[in-house]
Amino acid sequence: MEAYRNPRLTSDERAKDLLQRMTLCEKVGQLTQSLYGFRIYERHGEEIVLSDDFYREVERFGGIGAIYGLFRADPWAEKNFESGLDGALAIRTRNRIQACVISHSRLGIPVLFTSECPHGHQALDGYLLPVSLASASTFSPSLVEQAFEVCGKQMREMGVDLALVSVMDVLRDPRWGRSEETFGEDPYLASQMARAVVGGIRSQGVSVVAKHFCAQGETTGGINASAASIGERELREIHLPPARAAVSAGAESVMATYHEIDGVQCCANSKLLNDVLRYELGFEGVVMSDALAVNCLDSVTGDTATSAATALRAGVDMGLLDDAMERLIDAVAHGILKEDELDAAVLRVLKLKFDRGLFEHPYVEESTHWQSYTPDSEPIVRQLTEESVILLKNEHALLPLDSRKPLCIGITGPNADDVYAQMGDYTPPLRHGSCTTVLQGMRNYLKQMGKESQIVEVPFSAADHEDPIRAAKALEACDVVLAVLGGSSNRFSASRINQNGQVEVQSGMDCGEGVDSSTLALPGKQIELLRALKERGKTVVTLLICGRPYAMEEIDRYSDALLCGFYPGLCGGEVIPRLLYGDVAPGGRLPVSLPDRVGQIPVYYNYKQSYRAMRYRESVGAPRYSFGAGCTYTAFSYRALSDVHELDGTWSLQIAVRNEGGRTAHAVPQLYLKRLTGAVCARARQLCAFEKVCLAPQQETVLTLRIPTEAFVQVDLNLCERVVAGAFEWFVSDGGNDFLSGCFTFSTTK
Repeated sequence: MEAYRNPRLTSDERAKDLLQRMTLCEKVGQLTQSLYGFRIYERHGEEIVLSDDFYREVERFGGIGAIYGLFRADPWAEKNFESGLDGALAIRTRNRIQACVISHSRLGIPVLFTSECPHGHQALDGYLLPVSLASASTFSPSLVEQAFEVCGKQMREMGVDLALVSVMDVLRDPRWGRSEETFGEDPYLASQMARAVVGGIRSQGVSVVAKHFCAQGETTGGINASAASIGERELREIHLPPARAAVSAGAESVMATYHEIDGVQCCANSKLLNDVLRYELGFEGVVMSDALAVNCLDSVTGDTATSAATALRAGVDMGLLDDAMERLIDAVAHGILKEDELDAAVLRVLKLKFDRGLFEHPYVEESTHWQSYTPDSEPIVRQLTEESVILLKNEHALLPLDSRKPLCIGITGPNADDVYAQMGDYTPPLRHGSCTTVLQGMRNYLKQMGKESQIVEVPFSAADHEDPIRAAKALEACDVVLAVLGGSSNRFSASRINQNGQVEVQSGMDCGEGVDSSTLALPGKQIELLRALKERGKTVVTLLICGRPYAMEEIDRYSDALLCGFYPGLCGGEVIPRLLYGDVAPGGRLPVSLPDRVGQIPVYYNYKQSYRAMRYRESVGAPRYSFGAGCTYTAFSYRALSDVHELDGTWSLQIAVRNEGGRTAHAVPQLYLKRLTGAVCARARQLCAFEKVCLAPQQETVLTLRIPTEAFVQVDLNLCERVVAGAFEWFVSDGGNDFLSGCFTFSTTK
């Protein structure tokens, strides 16, 4: 028996034995992922016909490294419940493809199946969560981890090997259409969420491709895939922490993205991929390029074979949807690359396949059980949704609505009755009835609770031809108007999508991949609608359902109460009525600051102390709502039981939190540090710890906020990350307000 077939040997030993048996063509085949999985089959009823392209690819390389997106269903894939894979057919097709790859491989090498899971598996009947920005709003990594455990469980049963998840991007410009895919503007919060997501998926036996590496959220003008015009210090302080967290949580693969940092594209950046990612962060897995990213290097090299060789030397192991990596054969033939330079990359891909047990267990049980993962069977998604919605404003304690008082409630706005407006980008087609809209949810809630309130629905879209005056007049008899406003990442409206999945022509979208904004304005005449309602003296509860921050000045002005739900997903319509009537109290906090107007940005809270942020002639300058803001239906008091102190090598602060009101609700104390002395210019403040705790009326609890060592690290004058002693000011904040503060001196010597 060949050594590589011996399961008693280590994955590394087996991979090395297999490698020395492979031809150049077979090696290159393991580095390719050029097939669009959703295009390699056609469905005719219950029959699946595999494409000639698939057979040619497998025969050409004697096997292939990975297939992307076999289960993907959306307008780009052009797959739905008639043309895509669902039920037992999904797994049967997956197994059939695997059998074909193995049978055409001289050495019997199986293929990896990769699939998108930014907020749940992007497949028919996928278990879908609110988008990442909403998950971050919970300030509850443990809750997020539990939710992604369910996603991992479903993907494992479907035979997914690698889940592609966006956990590394930090949002520094809200004009960026992919804001929804991030965990917000703060590196510490993003790191905690990245660790939770990666850990949740991996706990169920599915490997993770963590993306995007690195600094994709540091755009130029908010444009997708644009240059990150930052230095190494900003890279290390803001963008590397979530990458480090994803790697430490065990991500088996990392995706190198399109853009360039200071003139060097990430897929050609050896310092970034080899020196930083592999050496400093200790990453040992597979580096995958973003879709067609290696081809983008042609603008520098002028030749695709040279681009492939450049990417490989820089640290890229596997391509995605490109024809570049297959040109490594030409690169060797023309002397651009030596064959043995491929070996390290091939070894990593083979080792991953051995680690996953694919050689012994290439197939999965053909079952429909994976379709049973729904909000009813796995209700963690409802709790995640409840804790993600943020109450930003509540004048005169308008909310919660009084259930004892019959009300005439007006409901209007483009997102009041739009299923896909709640879902975000990377969403598959939904079965009828699987998602409840806000309008449907309000009707269902009032009926189930036996409340006597009446609902008046006035449709109002985001189209420019809408008449806000007419809509406001139609709502004049209402006691309260619920204006469900915002935007949409709905690809199911007519759009043109390019080869790498980026939207080129939008219809009805104002957010999503490739849909960037220069204004941060609500689409259509939504502001005019709010203004018309207030001019008629209406009491307005505004609910923003969105994927990015908007310019908030007028939205805030015309709202008596204001809630923000970053694409809340399948359960959004069920959850909102319960929040409005106080069955549960809002528990979300902002993971990103909201500006008054677009000209203020950047408005992130953790700017450098070297300048006074957002100081303009035309405005006060502060964001309308800052990072961490969010209120609820009670009041909390905070007491410091100690100053920040060191105990057994750990610095911490002990506080008491008490619910002083009459409703159960979540407190989210956040500990911030402001460095007063150090090696280089520090930030105005930086989050270093937080807790989320649910307290009953008059209940008090004691919390210990532990400061990680990383909070004392600075990138010094020599661009070295090191712990630096100094004086600090600390603040305990919740809902955007400081409750406690003090000073301490951190020393590196005991």
